Amino acid sequence: MKARLPQGMGGGPQNMQAMLKQAQKMQEDMAALTEELEAKNYEVTVGGGAVKAVINGKKEIVALDIKPEVVDAEDVEMLQDLIISAVNEAIRKAETDSETEMNKITGGMKMPF
Repeated sequence: MKARLPQGMGGGPQNMQAMLKQAQKMQEDMAALTEELEAKNYEVTVGGGAVKAVINGKKEIVALDIKPEVVDAEDVEMLQDLIISAVNEAIRKAETDSETEMNKITGGMKMPF
């Protein structure tokens, strides 16, 4: 007894070629999007504007601006916390943007990057 494939499944070599072309197109789109995302900058300000961090899509810090009034030798920990908070938030922003844009291409399918 032969197993039957559901309607639209199988199709032989033509279907396989179409799937391969679709996968290649998706890979090309993902490569182009990755390049575009890496060129973007993500800016975050914390502490009421006291610290601003800017990272690129490669998650490299591009700029870090600190208002002079938050530099207090007696409270270095607060400044450290503000910097960490700004950088981490910028990274989350870049990752969320990347995931959202990649999902548009992959349809939510998890892909290794």
